[in-house]
Amino acid sequence: MLSSEIRSQILQVCCQCDKRLCRKNCVVYISFILILIACVDGLTGFPEAISAVYPKTEVQQCIIHQIRNSTKYVSYKDTKALMADLKKFYGAVDEETALYELEQFAANWDSKYPKISASWKAHWSELSTYFKYPQSVRTLIYTTNAIENFNCQLRKVSKNRSVFPNDDSLLKMLYLAQVDITRNRTGRRRDQSEIHSQLEIFFADRLPQQQKFTVM
Repeated sequence: MLSSEIRSQILQVCCQCDKRLCRKNCVVYISFILILIACVDGLTGFPEAISAVYPKTEVQQCIIHQIRNSTKYVSYKDTKALMADLKKFYGAVDEETALYELEQFAANWDSKYPKISASWKAHWSELSTYFKYPQSVRTLIYTTNAIENFNCQLRKVSKNRSVFPNDDSLLKMLYLAQVDITRNRTGRRRDQSEIHSQLEIFFADRLPQQQKFTVM
């Protein structure tokens, strides 16, 4: 749930932005924010910050970012073979198999690239979250592509205006852009029913009956 202070700040902005946005609708829109799983990049302190605000939220570190960091300094001639061995553990069917393949990777590559396996092991608690879920949910949470696309659209909106009279005008514009982007992204996925059912099983204690939520 949002704190009363944050709710008040959002309401002050969104209820001034357009007469078509009434206070009742705004309250409904922001009164219930439930984050089940958060996918983050490798930014230091990000998981801790999320846990501080949303202590029940599970954190998944972006696999794509981790792969890019792993191959950043790999010799071109080794890239194909190393990527194939990486996929054996990040694409494993379960965490037990993934851990076994990670050790195999370390045995094969630590002599040349010791920091790669060390990095995966150091961040394993956040990198391995998705293994507890079925494939339909895994494909949804293993990368930050969705939020990066969202941020890209916000930047497109904000760069057209380089000067804002005050902070509230910027916040108002970003809020309206967010509403518009969200409205356009809430189309039904083919596997949405399956994902919804799986999340209801895993988070039965956190999802109220008949609660609707968006699958990004």
